[in-house]
Amino acid sequence: MGLRRTLIDVTPLRSSPPFRRLWIGQTLSGFGSQMTLVAVMFQLWQMTKSPTWTGAVGLAQAIPLVALGLWAGSLVDRVDRRAFYLLTTGGQAACSLLLALQGFLGHVPAVGVLGLVALQSCFVAGGGPASRTFIPRLLPTHQIAAGLALRRIAFQGAMLLGPALGGLLVGGLGVGACYLIDAMTFVAAFHGACGLPPMHPGDAPARPGLRGVLDGLAFLGRTPVIRAALLTDLATTVLSMPISLFPLINGQRFDGDPRTLGLFLTAIAVGGMVASLFSGTFTRVPRPGLIMLGGSAAWGAALTLFGMAANAWAGLVFLVIAGAADTVSVVSRSTVVQRHTPQELLGRVGAAEQIVGQAGPDIGNMRAGLVADATSGTAALVSGGLLCLGAVAMVGATTARLRGSCTSSPAHAVSEGP
Repeated sequence: MGLRRTLIDVTPLRSSPPFRRLWIGQTLSGFGSQMTLVAVMFQLWQMTKSPTWTGAVGLAQAIPLVALGLWAGSLVDRVDRRAFYLLTTGGQAACSLLLALQGFLGHVPAVGVLGLVALQSCFVAGGGPASRTFIPRLLPTHQIAAGLALRRIAFQGAMLLGPALGGLLVGGLGVGACYLIDAMTFVAAFHGACGLPPMHPGDAPARPGLRGVLDGLAFLGRTPVIRAALLTDLATTVLSMPISLFPLINGQRFDGDPRTLGLFLTAIAVGGMVASLFSGTFTRVPRPGLIMLGGSAAWGAALTLFGMAANAWAGLVFLVIAGAADTVSVVSRSTVVQRHTPQELLGRVGAAEQIVGQAGPDIGNMRAGLVADATSGTAALVSGGLLCLGAVAMVGATTARLRGSCTSSPAHAVSEGP
């Protein structure tokens, strides 16, 4: 019985067919997206041989998320969230087809590839907040943490297989094949979303325009638990995200082989999968805020050790540890956010969480590329990991309510004070 409580809780997959279909569709779509990440980075590296350009992939993804995210979140809180999600998923599929076309035809400059990445991110800016509102509608309150852990293991499973296969396809068939398969996986995402019930925002939809955005920001401002959780994640990802450095480190440690490039992301996914499989050890703990702080600190420490590793394969082991720590932190953060956010604000708060959870790493990847160009890959990794540890310690020391936040807190509760 004790062992069962440490394993991931699959009750949501058994009890909710709509959640199960959505989970399968998003898992397959995530698989293709991870392949595309490897293909884009490899294509730009081949074009430019610069870590700044590979880091610019993150910037191209981050700008639309930051610029459009809160507005999209406000719109999500006014319309049928299911229909909006289907629309944005179609836009992402179209962008993947365009990436495949340029991959097969060639002769597109690096800035053109980045433009397509940015366009696809515009649709992600809307689809992400819509998707984040589904779990509280499809699952009872006591299953939310388990549903979030299942969503995380789906993401990590895609990371585990997608980059490795993406590297093999890039080496054998070219980048166009990766982009085309990504476009095809969106069919599964469509199927999963089509089975959802209508997802109207409820009796208190967001006010139109800027007023709705400001209402969401005001809620974040007066809710220190959510604010501190998002701040912790933002600080750690901006300061220590390493993915844009992988082509550089791969060149130094594995002679630039595209097959080993995929292993860097796969190593992170292996750690995430292990943590997800045993997520019962932390999803059942009543203080997710404290667990999040511990996971964030472990992430920073593991990346510091990865930068210092003299042995190439030992470095991959530290990435496995970092992946496990990241999963613990992300699931715990999402649990805090979902449990403290009212239904009518889920779109706007989900947009803020998406900006932090996706744009933060993208900006962090750009930072890492710039620091590596100015110094070295090792300096970028080690300095980022140490800064991450300092940021986590500062937030933890100054926000007692995050350390003491409990999963039993009602979703409508709004804490006051630091």
